[in-house]
Amino acid sequence: MVNYPAKLHNYRNLAARVDALCCRIAREYMDCLACREGCDDCCRHISIFPVEAAALSMGLRELPKDEGARIRELARAASANACPLLENGRCLLYAARPIICRTHGFPLLADREEAKAIDFCPKNFIGTSSFPAAAVIDLDRLNTTLAAINAVFTASSCFSPRSSQERLTIAEALLLDVIF
Repeated sequence: MVNYPAKLHNYRNLAARVDALCCRIAREYMDCLACREGCDDCCRHISIFPVEAAALSMGLRELPKDEGARIRELARAASANACPLLENGRCLLYAARPIICRTHGFPLLADREEAKAIDFCPKNFIGTSSFPAAAVIDLDRLNTTLAAINAVFTASSCFSPRSSQERLTIAEALLLDVIF
């Protein structure tokens, strides 16, 4: 578990709520989930909000110095597609991973072509034709909450490499030296 500073309190609470929801869904649908360590089909070099970049930076700081230096080297050499935190199918900063990474593979409700649709990893939920509402993550609501938390964070922090709504790649986040 990452020891986040007070400025990341709202983010830490959101991550904990998302983790609890995903754990509950995983328990209920254990037999329908292919996701596990080593499965990295969803792992891409994504962009994240500054608040998530700060959380990654804190997670990186808590690692032994040589491990942190190795991750920074991976970030410097990152390609546009592969996540720089992925090694042998495993996330090197799993406890501090961004919100979207926490929800990969699970049923996500989102706007698709002016209609709501549920999407999930094609390896998961094979043969499942419907989900109860409690087993679906509302992606639009989650993203709205994350954007609001990011706005509060950037307004109360000196950490804002760009505007509060601009996103950074994971590699950019790993190369930042965030001081609280």
